[in-house]
Amino acid sequence: MRNIQDLSNALPLLKCLGSDIRVAILELLIQEGPQQMSDISSSLGITSGSLSPHMKMLADNGLISIKFDSGKRGIQKICSIAEDRIIIDLENYENKNNMYEAEIGVGQYSDYKIYPTCGISTPDHVIGDVDSARFFASPERFNAGILWFTEGYIEYMIPNYITEYQSVVELLFSFEISSEAPGVREDWPSDIQFSINGVELCTWTSPGDFGTHTGIYTPEWWNPNWNQYGLLKFLSINETGTYIDGFKKSDVTISELNITAESSIKLRMTVSKESEHCGGLTLFGRSFGNYNQDIKIRMHYKET
Repeated sequence: MRNIQDLSNALPLLKCLGSDIRVAILELLIQEGPQQMSDISSSLGITSGSLSPHMKMLADNGLISIKFDSGKRGIQKICSIAEDRIIIDLENYENKNNMYEAEIGVGQYSDYKIYPTCGISTPDHVIGDVDSARFFASPERFNAGILWFTEGYIEYMIPNYITEYQSVVELLFSFEISSEAPGVREDWPSDIQFSINGVELCTWTSPGDFGTHTGIYTPEWWNPNWNQYGLLKFLSINETGTYIDGFKKSDVTISELNITAESSIKLRMTVSKESEHCGGLTLFGRSFGNYNQDIKIRMHYKET
């Protein structure tokens, strides 16, 4: 069972379900059980090439699982339903007014330590030289719409407006993100670690560095062989654990972060060379990628 406790977390899922073909795929798998990709395309009357992006979107949203199996005709992709139930909890908070929101530009980081390949760019031009980390200190970084690096970390100071008579119930972040490969590589996994104030929350594996088509907001002058767009991800920490897109990733709760009215809140994103997949990180802001946003923050709190 998958439990989504905030409507914002459901956005990628709702977009995924907004397709007759993808709904038909789910209905077929529910009725018939696990199916080979070739059988699905035959049942729906579409080509395997047309089917593939729909299957990828369903898999990215955790609705189906795809496994490889050897058979008489070689390696086959076996697809099956991954979730038997999804609950969107619209009554997660007693008082929906006890919250505030903010948005931070991808270039408004407070600390970093990164290694090439790397770069940072405004909507108009690349800042300094590509693959030179020293330009991450440029004052122009505050206007950046995209940044990327192969290894290291980037850290953001999150605004904290709660008073001494309030306590945090949930922190929610949304951002567009992908791996960072030399050029573009659709299959380029990267283990990206998230932490707050030094407390490691979870690791999410980005599947690739995407560039099959130009990002909706990516400028026309941008090199077509560079990162074009990412995936919109939702990271939330509440009283029951840490979640990405509504999937529980760890048991780290909001209380373990010990956030008070006097606390700094530092969100760090790290790619470690010690990880299984050291495939870099790219962050997209309003002027790049497929989503018209920077790093969005929402804090829910309660009176104590």
